[in-house]
Amino acid sequence: MSASTSTPLDRAGEPLVIAVDGPSGSGKSTVSRQVAQRLGLAFLDTGAMYRALTWWCLERGIDLDDADAVAEAARELPLEMGTDPRAPGVSVGGTDVATAIRASVISEQVSRVATNLAVREEMRRRQRQLLRASPRGTVAEGRDITTVVAPDAPVRLLLTASEQARLERRARELHGAADADALAATHDQVGAAIATTPPSPSSPWPRTASSPWTAPR
Repeated sequence: MSASTSTPLDRAGEPLVIAVDGPSGSGKSTVSRQVAQRLGLAFLDTGAMYRALTWWCLERGIDLDDADAVAEAARELPLEMGTDPRAPGVSVGGTDVATAIRASVISEQVSRVATNLAVREEMRRRQRQLLRASPRGTVAEGRDITTVVAPDAPVRLLLTASEQARLERRARELHGAADADALAATHDQVGAAIATTPPSPSSPWPRTASSPWTAPR
Protein backbone atom coordinates (compact mmCIF):
# COMPACT_ATOMS: atom_id res chain seq x y z
CA MET A 1 0.00 0.00 0.00
CA SER A 2 1.42 3.37 -0.91
CA ALA A 3 1.39 6.30 1.50
CA SER A 4 -1.43 8.80 1.07
CA THR A 5 -0.47 12.14 -0.46
CA SER A 6 -3.37 13.95 1.19
CA THR A 7 -3.44 15.19 4.77
CA PRO A 8 -5.53 12.87 6.99
CA LEU A 9 -7.85 14.76 9.33
CA ASP A 10 -9.52 13.66 12.51
CA ARG A 11 -13.20 14.15 13.15
CA ALA A 12 -12.68 17.73 14.39
CA GLY A 13 -10.95 18.73 11.16
CA GLU A 14 -7.53 18.79 12.82
CA PRO A 15 -4.44 16.88 11.60
CA LEU A 16 -4.71 13.26 12.69
CA VAL A 17 -2.88 12.16 15.83
CA ILE A 18 -2.34 8.45 16.42
CA ALA A 19 -1.12 8.00 19.99
CA VAL A 20 0.70 4.79 20.90
CA ASP A 21 1.38 3.83 24.52
CA GLY A 22 2.88 0.76 26.16
CA PRO A 23 5.66 -0.43 28.47
CA SER A 24 9.37 -0.34 27.67
CA GLY A 25 10.41 -2.84 25.02
CA SER A 26 6.89 -3.51 23.73
CA GLY A 27 7.71 -2.38 20.19
CA LYS A 28 6.13 1.09 20.23
CA SER A 29 8.81 2.71 18.08
CA THR A 30 8.92 -0.02 15.43
CA VAL A 31 5.16 -0.19 15.03
CA SER A 32 4.72 3.59 15.11
CA ARG A 33 7.35 4.20 12.45
CA GLN A 34 5.80 1.61 10.16
CA VAL A 35 2.32 3.07 10.61
CA ALA A 36 3.61 6.59 9.97
CA GLN A 37 5.34 5.47 6.78
CA ARG A 38 2.30 3.59 5.56
CA LEU A 39 -0.03 6.56 6.15
CA GLY A 40 2.39 9.31 5.12
CA LEU A 41 2.39 10.88 8.58
CA ALA A 42 5.07 12.38 10.78
CA PHE A 43 6.59 10.24 13.55
CA LEU A 44 7.40 11.41 17.06
CA ASP A 45 9.49 9.27 19.40
CA THR A 46 8.95 10.92 22.77
CA GLY A 47 11.32 8.52 24.51
CA ALA A 48 14.15 9.90 22.37
CA MET A 49 13.47 13.31 23.87
CA TYR A 50 14.19 12.02 27.38
CA ARG A 51 17.26 10.19 26.10
CA ALA A 52 18.51 13.39 24.46
CA LEU A 53 18.10 15.27 27.72
CA THR A 54 19.96 12.53 29.58
CA TRP A 55 22.81 12.76 27.07
CA TRP A 56 22.86 16.56 27.42
CA CYS A 57 23.01 16.38 31.22
CA LEU A 58 25.82 13.82 31.20
CA GLU A 59 27.78 15.87 28.65
CA ARG A 60 27.48 18.94 30.85
CA GLY A 61 28.32 17.07 34.05
CA ILE A 62 24.92 17.71 35.65
CA ASP A 63 24.11 15.54 38.65
CA LEU A 64 21.05 13.55 37.63
CA ASP A 65 19.94 13.45 41.27
CA ASP A 66 19.79 17.27 41.34
CA ALA A 67 16.15 17.63 40.35
CA ASP A 68 16.26 21.41 39.96
CA ALA A 69 19.38 21.36 37.79
CA VAL A 70 17.96 18.63 35.55
CA ALA A 71 14.67 20.53 35.22
CA GLU A 72 16.54 23.69 34.24
CA ALA A 73 18.53 21.70 31.67
CA ALA A 74 15.24 20.44 30.22
CA ARG A 75 13.97 23.98 29.77
CA GLU A 76 17.24 25.07 28.12
CA LEU A 77 17.74 21.93 26.00
CA PRO A 78 18.45 22.97 22.36
CA LEU A 79 16.64 19.95 20.97
CA GLU A 80 15.59 19.36 17.37
CA MET A 81 13.43 16.32 16.66
CA GLY A 82 13.26 14.94 13.15
CA THR A 83 9.83 13.54 12.36
CA ASP A 84 10.45 11.72 9.08
CA PRO A 85 9.65 8.07 9.95
CA ARG A 86 12.25 6.86 7.44
CA ALA A 87 15.03 8.76 9.23
CA PRO A 88 13.84 10.37 12.48
CA GLY A 89 16.95 12.30 13.44
CA VAL A 90 17.65 13.79 16.85
CA SER A 91 20.07 16.67 17.39
CA VAL A 92 21.08 18.72 20.41
CA GLY A 93 22.73 22.06 19.82
CA GLY A 94 23.42 21.09 16.22
CA THR A 95 25.04 17.76 17.19
CA ASP A 96 23.50 14.59 15.78
CA VAL A 97 22.84 12.38 18.81
CA ALA A 98 20.55 9.78 17.21
CA THR A 99 23.13 7.03 17.76
CA ALA A 100 24.63 8.34 21.00
CA ILE A 101 21.30 8.35 22.85
CA ARG A 102 20.90 4.61 22.22
CA ALA A 103 24.11 3.77 24.09
CA SER A 104 23.78 1.54 27.15
CA VAL A 105 24.93 4.32 29.48
CA ILE A 106 21.90 6.37 28.41
CA SER A 107 19.54 3.41 28.76
CA GLU A 108 20.85 2.87 32.29
CA GLN A 109 20.40 6.51 33.35
CA VAL A 110 17.36 7.81 31.45
CA SER A 111 14.83 6.76 34.11
CA ARG A 112 16.52 9.11 36.59
CA VAL A 113 15.67 11.98 34.23
CA ALA A 114 12.26 10.77 33.10
CA THR A 115 10.91 10.47 36.66
CA ASN A 116 11.57 14.16 37.31
CA LEU A 117 8.08 15.72 37.33
CA ALA A 118 9.29 19.14 36.17
CA VAL A 119 11.10 17.46 33.27
CA ARG A 120 7.96 15.58 32.29
CA GLU A 121 5.96 18.81 32.31
CA GLU A 122 8.48 20.48 30.00
CA MET A 123 8.68 17.52 27.66
CA ARG A 124 4.89 17.30 27.44
CA ARG A 125 4.80 20.98 26.49
CA ARG A 126 7.31 20.37 23.71
CA GLN A 127 5.48 17.28 22.53
CA ARG A 128 2.18 19.14 22.20
CA GLN A 129 4.00 21.86 20.30
CA LEU A 130 5.43 19.30 17.87
CA LEU A 131 2.02 17.71 17.34
CA ARG A 132 0.49 21.09 16.53
CA ALA A 133 3.34 21.91 14.13
CA SER A 134 2.79 18.94 11.83
CA PRO A 135 0.27 19.71 9.07
CA ARG A 136 0.25 16.08 7.93
CA GLY A 137 -0.67 14.51 11.23
CA THR A 138 1.56 12.47 13.52
CA VAL A 139 2.02 9.00 14.94
CA ALA A 140 3.35 9.75 18.43
CA GLU A 141 4.60 7.05 20.76
CA GLY A 142 5.59 6.97 24.37
CA ARG A 143 4.23 6.93 27.89
CA ASP A 144 1.91 9.87 28.72
CA ILE A 145 0.93 10.23 25.05
CA THR A 146 -2.49 8.60 25.30
CA THR A 147 -3.31 9.87 28.76
CA VAL A 148 -1.79 13.34 29.18
CA VAL A 149 -0.24 14.73 25.99
CA ALA A 150 -2.97 13.74 23.53
CA PRO A 151 -5.84 12.22 25.54
CA ASP A 152 -8.34 13.32 22.89
CA ALA A 153 -6.48 11.76 19.97
CA PRO A 154 -9.02 9.99 17.74
CA VAL A 155 -6.82 6.89 17.67
CA ARG A 156 -5.16 5.65 20.86
CA LEU A 157 -3.39 2.32 20.96
CA LEU A 158 -1.80 0.25 23.71
CA LEU A 159 0.94 -2.24 22.78
CA THR A 160 1.77 -5.06 25.16
CA ALA A 161 4.32 -7.87 25.18
CA SER A 162 5.60 -10.45 27.63
CA GLU A 163 8.53 -9.59 29.88
CA GLN A 164 10.71 -12.07 27.97
CA ALA A 165 9.81 -10.60 24.58
CA ARG A 166 10.52 -7.10 25.86
CA LEU A 167 13.88 -8.17 27.27
CA GLU A 168 14.86 -9.82 23.98
CA ARG A 169 13.87 -6.72 22.01
CA ARG A 170 15.94 -4.48 24.24
CA ALA A 171 18.90 -6.90 24.08
CA ARG A 172 18.90 -6.70 20.28
CA GLU A 173 18.72 -2.91 20.52
CA LEU A 174 21.59 -2.62 22.99
CA HIS A 175 23.82 -5.55 22.00
CA GLY A 176 22.71 -6.59 18.53
CA ALA A 177 21.76 -10.08 19.71
CA ALA A 178 19.38 -11.90 22.02
CA ASP A 179 21.55 -14.83 23.05
CA ALA A 180 22.12 -15.81 26.67
CA ASP A 181 25.04 -13.42 27.22
CA ALA A 182 23.19 -10.48 25.66
CA LEU A 183 20.06 -11.22 27.69
CA ALA A 184 22.04 -11.41 30.91
CA ALA A 185 23.81 -8.13 30.18
CA THR A 186 20.56 -6.43 29.25
CA HIS A 187 18.83 -7.70 32.39
CA ASP A 188 21.65 -6.24 34.47
CA GLN A 189 21.26 -2.90 32.69
CA VAL A 190 17.52 -2.42 32.33
CA GLY A 191 15.84 -5.68 33.27
CA ALA A 192 14.36 -4.39 36.49
CA ALA A 193 12.75 -1.47 34.66
CA ILE A 194 11.30 -3.82 32.05
CA ALA A 195 9.91 -6.11 34.71
CA THR A 196 8.29 -3.37 36.75
CA THR A 197 7.25 -0.69 34.23
CA PRO A 198 3.47 -0.24 34.60
CA PRO A 199 1.18 1.91 32.47
CA SER A 200 1.26 5.62 33.30
CA PRO A 201 -0.35 6.32 36.71
CA SER A 202 -3.27 8.11 35.05
CA SER A 203 -3.70 5.47 32.37
CA PRO A 204 -7.29 4.34 31.72
CA TRP A 205 -6.04 1.11 30.13
CA PRO A 206 -6.94 -2.18 31.81
CA ARG A 207 -3.94 -4.10 33.16
CA THR A 208 -4.86 -7.45 31.60
CA ALA A 209 -3.10 -9.02 28.62
CA SER A 210 -6.44 -9.34 26.85
CA SER A 211 -7.10 -5.59 26.88
CA PRO A 212 -8.37 -4.19 23.57
CA TRP A 213 -5.75 -2.08 21.82
CA THR A 214 -8.10 0.70 20.77
CA ALA A 215 -9.46 2.77 23.62
CA PRO A 216 -13.08 3.87 23.62
CA ARG A 217 -13.65 7.56 22.96
